[in-house]
Amino acid sequence: MFTKLVPPHGGRGLVTALLAGSEREAELARAKTLKQINVSDRAKGDLIMMGIGGFSPLDGFMTRADWKGVCENFQMADGTFWPVPITLDISADDAKGIKEGDEIALVNKGEIYATMKVAEKFQMTDADKKFECEKIFKGMGEDSADDKFWKVAMEDHPGVQMVMAQKEYNIAGRVKVVSEGEYPKEYSGIYLRPAQVRRMFDDRGWANVAALQLRNPMHRSHEFLAKIAIEVCDGVLIHSLIGNLKPGDIPANVRVKCIDTLVEKYFVKDHVVQAGYPLDMRYAGPREALLHATFRQNYGVNNMLIGRDHAGVGDFYGLFEAQEIFDRIPVSGDSAKDLLCKPMKIDWTFYCFECDGMASLRTCPHKKESRVVLSGTKLRKALSEGAEVPDHFGRDEILAILREYYEGLTEKVEIKMQSHAEGSKM
Repeated sequence: MFTKLVPPHGGRGLVTALLAGSEREAELARAKTLKQINVSDRAKGDLIMMGIGGFSPLDGFMTRADWKGVCENFQMADGTFWPVPITLDISADDAKGIKEGDEIALVNKGEIYATMKVAEKFQMTDADKKFECEKIFKGMGEDSADDKFWKVAMEDHPGVQMVMAQKEYNIAGRVKVVSEGEYPKEYSGIYLRPAQVRRMFDDRGWANVAALQLRNPMHRSHEFLAKIAIEVCDGVLIHSLIGNLKPGDIPANVRVKCIDTLVEKYFVKDHVVQAGYPLDMRYAGPREALLHATFRQNYGVNNMLIGRDHAGVGDFYGLFEAQEIFDRIPVSGDSAKDLLCKPMKIDWTFYCFECDGMASLRTCPHKKESRVVLSGTKLRKALSEGAEVPDHFGRDEILAILREYYEGLTEKVEIKMQSHAEGSKM
């Protein structure tokens, strides 16, 4: 079928490692005879994305050369752009029994997700892990200052904590994926593979598509961003993370219900596609913004909405650092290897009482006191503490869904505010 959409990243079309039918059944039976390695939830999500083509052109976990190139230069060993390491860690005990050329089964919580032919095994020392953290997670915010980063990160940065807790070795190699986990059943109609999303775009004749990344429920600022995109593009993909989040974040089923309600009541449906993807958040700020753009290209998206503090945590990143990083990434001139999904950079957005509507720092001349600062963190903190939510922060229908969720919680998690969310830097 002819398509007007941006091609998948890497120049090889959608690279899918997911097996089906009799081929899957045979591989699953074979996997049960192989050495089984338990993998993290993060690796499970990475495997599924490689399975469905979301991580094209990756067909397996990265080698040491790929890992180093991604950390240092945003490029794998062959020069293909990639912003965040996709690696698989194993314990020293498991590593003793694995050599190059071995085939193993990758298991999460008792379920086999893939088989893998090991191409390389390499040690990850604490120095290696610190190198990765400083390249991937260290930004330009206050908490990333040289004299502060490691004091704060080990307490407050879930991405750094995750990398430093990784096991002693990484293994690389191609995978054959045999499971998509709980996602097809639990998120039926929302969990969509890249090929399915592309087909939906093609059926609508779309060529110019924007994606809105969500890990929080849609508040008025998210709605405003999506509608800006719809004004200048053929349509918008509201793409929610349905993998694991950090404690205190709102679960995917609640967020999906909120989006459904918003789309039903406040959007022209012909210009919106809602979907979910199975990754865990890495909280890598600017680097994660690049990752979001990279895999969105595989879904047929050529514009990535990037607002204030995209994928940030704490005060590790500058307010618009996730926008600025797109201007600093390498460009080889080879469209197959370069990132083709571009940022749609939007200024800080808010509701202004004097403007009597949604506005941004580029359009609103009024004082801070007239503005309702909107952020997912601020909303979660207010709801978790039973505090009043400021007028015009969110749609009443959405706030009702969220209040019901918080009222049903038996255990509350303290939500830490960052300066961006408080609006102190506005």
